[in-house]
Amino acid sequence: MRNRAAGALLVVGDVVTDVVARHRTPLAPATDTAAEIRTLPGGAGANAACWAARSGCRDVRVLGRVGTDAADWHERALRRAAVRPLLVRDAEAATATVIALVDSSAERTFLTDSGAALRLSPGDWSAGLLDGVARLHLSGYLFFAAPSRETARLALRDARAAGVPVSVDPASAGFLAELGADRFLGATTGAETLLPNADEARALTGHAEPEVAAAGLSRRYPLVVVTLGAAGALVAEGGAVTARVAAPAARPVDSTGAGDAFTGAFLAARLAGADPVKAAEAGCSAGAEAVTTVGGRPPTDPTVTAGREA
Repeated sequence: MRNRAAGALLVVGDVVTDVVARHRTPLAPATDTAAEIRTLPGGAGANAACWAARSGCRDVRVLGRVGTDAADWHERALRRAAVRPLLVRDAEAATATVIALVDSSAERTFLTDSGAALRLSPGDWSAGLLDGVARLHLSGYLFFAAPSRETARLALRDARAAGVPVSVDPASAGFLAELGADRFLGATTGAETLLPNADEARALTGHAEPEVAAAGLSRRYPLVVVTLGAAGALVAEGGAVTARVAAPAARPVDSTGAGDAFTGAFLAARLAGADPVKAAEAGCSAGAEAVTTVGGRPPTDPTVTAGREA
């Protein structure tokens, strides 16, 4: 077994350029709609890594594939967030880009160009990346393309052999529907923790009720935590929901990255020794903070969280 004394978190996943467009009125087809638009660093895997560092994890690393067009920018952004970038530069594909359309209720709709992100290949992975790692987290987006899916499965296999627990975030109910639940469940067999939102849990089980879906998934994975947005989260183990965790009240501005914030804070808490319920509470707090700012990364200016209710 490898040395895990350093207690690092390794995230393998997507590093993305986010274009966040907040529009207060419904989109007007075939003409203009006024919007506030920002270009920000994002990606479910990278966001979760940044929130883990923000939540107290001292050694966070992220492996992802990016185009040469934006590699330097993303590396600088990750370092500023106290995350160690392990980025593979792709000269043939541009960095993944997501256009997030955020309406007046803070709900987001994504237009996704996966670019270099899902070109992460087995040659980009080495079991040596697990040296000093206490937890491995896999972004579910990796499972939606053949090269990155094989890479994720290889990382999962090596982590299990090294005694490193693995968590997976299913990432996208839409992409899950295209891939098929059985394929995703098969590819993630052996993971210790599954972190779906309610829509993803529904897509994976066919059960409309989150409690039923969470309980069912926990027969396949030792620990399942289903996020419910403003309603908090469900913790399930051994085929039953064991806890419901409330989320702090917040005035949402942009829900982009709220689930990533939950994941990062949850994993940081688990690394620090928290039980699943305490870790879920930490995740809900981070998620509530995340929706009060634009984009998927932790805020750097305390004034951006002014929408948080006392």
